Amino acid sequence: LIASSPGLFPDVFSQEFRRLLDRVPPEPTHKVKAIIRKELGKPVEELFTSFGDEPIAAASIAQVHEAWLHDGTHVAVKIRRPNLSGRVERDLRLMRYLAGIIERSGTIGELANPVAIVEDFGIALRSELDFHNEAASAVEFEANLRSFGENDRIVVPLPVEGMVAKRVMVMNFIEGISVDNAERLVADDHDLEELLQLGIRSWMEAALIHGFFHGDVHAGNLFITPDSKVVYLDFGIMGRLEEQPRAALLTALPAVLVDRNYTQAVQAMFSLGATTTPVDIAAAADDVRDLVEPLLDKPLGQISYAEIFSQVLRVATRHHVRLPREMVLVVKQLLYFERYSKELAPDYQILGDRRILQYLLAGAHAPEEADSGATPDASSEEER
Repeated sequence: LIASSPGLFPDVFSQEFRRLLDRVPPEPTHKVKAIIRKELGKPVEELFTSFGDEPIAAASIAQVHEAWLHDGTHVAVKIRRPNLSGRVERDLRLMRYLAGIIERSGTIGELANPVAIVEDFGIALRSELDFHNEAASAVEFEANLRSFGENDRIVVPLPVEGMVAKRVMVMNFIEGISVDNAERLVADDHDLEELLQLGIRSWMEAALIHGFFHGDVHAGNLFITPDSKVVYLDFGIMGRLEEQPRAALLTALPAVLVDRNYTQAVQAMFSLGATTTPVDIAAAADDVRDLVEPLLDKPLGQISYAEIFSQVLRVATRHHVRLPREMVLVVKQLLYFERYSKELAPDYQILGDRRILQYLLAGAHAPEEADSGATPDASSEEER
């Protein structure tokens, strides 16, 4: 949790925990092949014409091997590490204990809702241990993005039919460069600002239109293909936003970014029922105005979402607003995009780019067109 939450924890902690994750040794090949045989019912030699003994990626929950099916299909084989369930439950018990201490420590702890965060994290982590769930999530996410919109340049590696089990998943192999490898992306002549805009727009569409979004967009899960497409990987952690919070956000965003109507924005967000006492709407609107207006014309290189988040918590504390639990995962992904923004296109003005907002509002206000496959107009050349 700490390693994958940049900006929510001190850098010295998050960097050290990321190094620990990077140093996870791979499982021995004989163990990997034994798991594959047990889960898929056949030995590796019968399933694949070629199987790479060395993993191309190894993380705390799983590792990935490159392989080819007998029909020539290039695939990635994801294998869950053995004996994880017991360790996960022990870690979650410790996290719940620490979250309770934080929640009792004062107003910030109470409003940040740490116990609920850990509960949601536990649900997501247990789900992640069964690759049937991840396969279903990948299919749903891909289908949502295909339902409307300009998403031809968004790629999802789909599972191979009949080759998904609890601890093994075989999926299409997609070549790409990690999104944080700016030097390589520049050398390969990619348009970094365009890729950033494409990634942010597709993620926001998933969250605000479809209500089902990728919940772990760290650099290992976002790749760029040689032909400048954005690849989402690893659908183990996903988030859902129900209709009410999506509607509130789609009201608040244009109220702030277009109309500068901070009263309307505050009313929309407080409609989520996260207030613990009666709220002075006018005073809250003034606080939001003071927070947002200095940022509207700044390039991304001068904006810190981590600082914004801390200021939002201070405003929430002042007005006794409890952070809705489903919004925590949204904030975490925005912190990732902040990092990529500063690396890829620090001069890009995301808060001033109305193309993304117009695209989202077109989708939100035209569900019939979305269901029929019509495409919202995201090609407007209006001034940012």
